[in-house]
Amino acid sequence: MTTTTNYKGFLFDLIIYIAVMFLIREVSIPNTSFIVNGLFWSITTLVVASWRMKIRGVSWKDLGLIKPTSIKKTLIHTGVILATIIISLLIFNIIKDHIPFFAEKVLDTKITTEPTSSKFGNLKGNWLLFLTIMPMVLIESFLEELLDRGFLINWFEKLFSKTSMATLLAVLLQAAIFGFRHSYDLSERSITVGIIGLIMGIAYVKFGRNLWPLIIAHCVLNTLSMIDRV
Repeated sequence: MTTTTNYKGFLFDLIIYIAVMFLIREVSIPNTSFIVNGLFWSITTLVVASWRMKIRGVSWKDLGLIKPTSIKKTLIHTGVILATIIISLLIFNIIKDHIPFFAEKVLDTKITTEPTSSKFGNLKGNWLLFLTIMPMVLIESFLEELLDRGFLINWFEKLFSKTSMATLLAVLLQAAIFGFRHSYDLSERSITVGIIGLIMGIAYVKFGRNLWPLIIAHCVLNTLSMIDRV
């Protein structure tokens, strides 16, 4: 009875969490930038996750928001994550044009994704704007690791705890949700972000479930991405 109750409880939590994660994106704060709305969405989702964690007696510390035991090891793990992401994305960019699905979609994808810098405002040459929004970008990077890797992986693992592939399913599902949430379709962008989510998820499991290497790597990636727009 306890196992069934736990299973239903974690399923209920995930239904609420995922529903809020997507539905809140239909709400926008008037006269505010994309990044401010993004933070509003993530903080709202964080509140829901924290609420369900409190119900289950779980803290963020339990999910990996703990002080690293070794700064050196943390930085090494961060470097491994970044190197793996860069190599994986380079490989994907090489092979994508040879994948039948992408042969017809690549042009459309480029057309729809090229103007995305406008969602942050006119960053070209505007270092003041860059410095203004970067703290929010870094906070968003921090929150995404808490929510997508910390919360989702652990909750999916609990949901599939009866199977021998609970962790594998958890890592794959969080990566799929992470990728889809960034474009709402099956496109080059969603797959690219999904690959990043997959590598982050594997790293979370393999590197002792400490969130800090992932958070640092995510912040570095987003910082480089923003610098590229200036």
